[in-house]
Amino acid sequence: MTWNEHPVEPTDPELAAKLRESVQGALPASIADLAALVKIPSVSWEAFDASHVQASADAVAALVEETGLFDTVRTSRAPIEGDTLGQPAVLATREARNGRPTVLLYAHHDVQPPGSDDLWETPPFEPTVRGDRLYGRGASDDKAGVMTHVAALRAVREVLGDDLQVGIVLFIEGEEEFGSRSFSHFLEQHRSELAADLIVVADADNWSTSIPALTVALRGNVTFKLTVRTLDHASHSGMFGGAVPDAMLALVKLLATLHDEDGSVAVSGLTERETDYPDYPESQLREETGLLEGVSPIGADHILSRLWSKPSVTVTGIDAPSVANASNTLLPEVSVRISARIAPGQPAGEAYEALAAHLAAHAPFGAHVEISDVDRGDAFLVDTSGWGFAEGMQALAEGWGETPVETGIGGSIPFISDLAAVFPEAQILVTGVEDPDTRAHSPNESQHLGVFHRSILSEALLLARLDGRG
Repeated sequence: MTWNEHPVEPTDPELAAKLRESVQGALPASIADLAALVKIPSVSWEAFDASHVQASADAVAALVEETGLFDTVRTSRAPIEGDTLGQPAVLATREARNGRPTVLLYAHHDVQPPGSDDLWETPPFEPTVRGDRLYGRGASDDKAGVMTHVAALRAVREVLGDDLQVGIVLFIEGEEEFGSRSFSHFLEQHRSELAADLIVVADADNWSTSIPALTVALRGNVTFKLTVRTLDHASHSGMFGGAVPDAMLALVKLLATLHDEDGSVAVSGLTERETDYPDYPESQLREETGLLEGVSPIGADHILSRLWSKPSVTVTGIDAPSVANASNTLLPEVSVRISARIAPGQPAGEAYEALAAHLAAHAPFGAHVEISDVDRGDAFLVDTSGWGFAEGMQALAEGWGETPVETGIGGSIPFISDLAAVFPEAQILVTGVEDPDTRAHSPNESQHLGVFHRSILSEALLLARLDGRG
């Protein structure tokens, strides 16, 4: 089985068998270590206790140290701006020997906020196995990615011993879920240590629980707070309603201009990307997303083009009086959080300018519009022509027993563009431990344990293959 311009040989059968036996034998311990990490509520957002993120970093560092593979293991924090430091990351390094390549293994140990406990079937930080899935916040995104690296390294160490010659850098970030705000400074601080020939990012999806995927296209993102004002103070809705526009009315009308009647994004200046797509029927979309009966999908053209190659705009939060606290007043101002996903090929800065111009031009009734707290991340297209991609596809095919699918991601991983900018010669593989029913960022997030097993084996095979590559 070969891919692109770089034919690769199958892994030596005896070596592959030993790695399979090692991964299988250690799987209960790997699951237990994953569960222990899930118990730590390492939410990196400002409103949460940062000591939990530090505890998570310390726990990960201990697991990495125990592999016995690394020359150095430490936690490190980089500045966001001024004296404000980002959350702790784990950085471990092992020098390459005898001309072997160096691989950088990335994942993140911070997690999303759990949301309402009432929406969880079991408590979010009490890892629970039901059927073939481990439930808990961060069980998949991305503590399973962390443990995939650790467990694969354990297997490689057990099978190949101390003679391992491939160079390894392990970088476990601590604030990916909070926008990787210190990431660029971290790269500057540790540039020489992070330099690698191949970068493996374990933070994406698989096609299904039985078919693996390598992600080759990622949308970018633009997020910001949008505030609409129409009054300098609240007024009685009974006395002035019908003549005075309240901020909620203006906001609703403004947000409606962002989409066409079919739900397609209607912002001039946002681009699309055309490519080929595998089969993905509407029935699969409904099953994977929980789309209610009678509710239609939005947008036009191939469903995957809407998920991978077209922009999207979503309102993810709103600051307004609750129903319980509503009074009969015209609201003077309302704020929402806008999350836009940007098609591969368009710079995030350009997309932001298009969105800002649209909102300014379409503000109804002369409403005052303010944009603040802007965050941008560029999209990314993976170069699939190199030897690293071929090695990754071969390892996945052997580890899963199925041909991998090349996919796009509707979500964004902006730091990948930062890695590519700092290390332009490095090849990048975007792998993952998630599947369509993982529900990352949502209540009842879970990790499919079969996917976890196959992901560990695939990475162990990849590392062993690189160890034999001159």
